[in-house]
Amino acid sequence: MRTALFDFELPPDRIALRPVAPRDAARLLVVRPGLTPELEDRGVGDHPDSLRRGDALVVNDTKVIAARLRGRRIGRGAMEPAIEATLHQRLDGARWRAFVKPAKRLSPGDVVRFGDEGKVCFLGQLDATVEAKGEGGEVTLAFAFHGPVLDQAVDERGAMPLPPYIRRAPDERDRIDYQTIFAQAEGSVAAPTAGLHFTDALTSRLTARGITLHKVTLHVGAGTFLPVKAADTATHRMHAERGTVAAQTADALNRVRRAGGRIVAAGSTSLRLLETASGDDGVIHPFDGETALFITPGYRFRAVDVMMTNFHLPCSTLFMLVAAFCGLEVMKRAYAHAIGEGYRFYSYGDACLLFRPQAAARKRHGAGPGQADAVGPCNLVNRELRMNRDIESIDSDV
Repeated sequence: MRTALFDFELPPDRIALRPVAPRDAARLLVVRPGLTPELEDRGVGDHPDSLRRGDALVVNDTKVIAARLRGRRIGRGAMEPAIEATLHQRLDGARWRAFVKPAKRLSPGDVVRFGDEGKVCFLGQLDATVEAKGEGGEVTLAFAFHGPVLDQAVDERGAMPLPPYIRRAPDERDRIDYQTIFAQAEGSVAAPTAGLHFTDALTSRLTARGITLHKVTLHVGAGTFLPVKAADTATHRMHAERGTVAAQTADALNRVRRAGGRIVAAGSTSLRLLETASGDDGVIHPFDGETALFITPGYRFRAVDVMMTNFHLPCSTLFMLVAAFCGLEVMKRAYAHAIGEGYRFYSYGDACLLFRPQAAARKRHGAGPGQADAVGPCNLVNRELRMNRDIESIDSDV
């Protein structure tokens, strides 16, 4: 499909710089294609009322690391240019793939020294050697430390990897705000942001309504959210991300499906992982590996019936995903409504709850009429957003 089909005008002031408090006080746009009304303005606190007993909510329990590092190149002449690196894929105990800027300042064999001298109490400086250099500003960094010692050094010297569209420097408050209450397995460099809306009170209400909670792990990498620069989506390449669906979780979700319940994915990360782990028959299997699933209109969803997600940017892979889930024209109407009504976009913004179109639900579940719920190069208008659509861009929802 032509990438330009997924373009729309997004005023910069719609991008949220901080989350609301409490987190479940955010707004929620409910989208039910084919029903009247198609769009309903609610709040995240109303989320349990939009689901039904027997449904299963799937969240991503990945934990964001302080993946944004600032340093300088050393050992090659008197000039030591400033370098910023965003780690995005762990290769082993000492090596990471990272997006760096300015990439032209680095060559294989160069050493980058991160952070302030002596900040890590007993580690001295944190040095990394450029082991390899790829396309689009990507490099492989081999750090001088290994394992938990390296993790400590990164945590103390790094900052939370807020997307560049949030036009301010990350601070200590972001170490809490940019982490879900489910965060447990360290490894993400972007938050699964649909999960940021959940509070203990909200999850208690969901449980009381008879909705079960299940956890999967997908370590979100910055590459997933790079802008689609190709004129046609067929030539866009997604970066692989590591994910896990435990056997116990797969069995529980399959039981929910057999009992007539719906699978509700909290975020695009949970959805993409479940779709990767499912077979053509919709059965979810245990999974431990990488996924580079790129979902665009025409994709046949097999595992997920309902999706909660944040509002995404024009021409992003995530807007393409929600367009595949509900229909491109439906989502264009939904986003136009959200912009007009002042909804807040992006990682710290509001959310929407998406149901599959009626026809898809009936085909999927074999229900008759009335039986199935509604389950179910980009030429940007806005110049400011277009100027930021570069390698550092991260559209994280998830």
